[in-house]
Amino acid sequence: MEFQQLKSIIEGLLFMAGDEGLNKRQLADIMGIDVDYIEELVLDLQRDLERDGRGVQIGILAGSYRLTTHPEHAAYFERMAYTPTRAQLSQAALETLSIVAYKQPITRVEIEEIRGVKCERAIHTLVAKDLIEEVGRAEAIGRPILYGTTKIFLDSFGLASIKELPEPKDVSLEDEDMDEQTQLLFERFEGRQMTLDEVKE
Repeated sequence: MEFQQLKSIIEGLLFMAGDEGLNKRQLADIMGIDVDYIEELVLDLQRDLERDGRGVQIGILAGSYRLTTHPEHAAYFERMAYTPTRAQLSQAALETLSIVAYKQPITRVEIEEIRGVKCERAIHTLVAKDLIEEVGRAEAIGRPILYGTTKIFLDSFGLASIKELPEPKDVSLEDEDMDEQTQLLFERFEGRQMTLDEVKE
């Protein structure tokens, strides 16, 4: 496989890994190549991103590589988060929201077990839109954060309380039940696009 293609794969893997990132051993195992070669590839990818003036860079935190934004661009990210503008929820965010709504309080790991994929970005999006919030800590190793829905979530979906959520036939950990819960939220929202100005009202 060509050097450039390997770098492209690493970039995609780091994007998928999100905030947790991947260390060189994990990358080597996934890609089936030598650890030392991974270091060479990542270093060259870092140089590419810097040379091309890309909007992301590769940072190293606790021995793991991860894609990060540039600190000097922070003002624009803050403006995007707080300026009323169209910002439709993605399918991933809506699925995550439906899981939190039906199974709260719930930890990130529990959400990921249900969805089968990492969900840090979806959770971050929902927290930023004040649709979910930290509601406590689980009595487990590491005391993970528990998430629940907010008053803004109720207002956005026209609910007086969580008890008014449409009831799926069986709320369990099965994929088809998650799909049903997500569809019920879609229907409750009546096809309207969720925007930041709607959420903040």
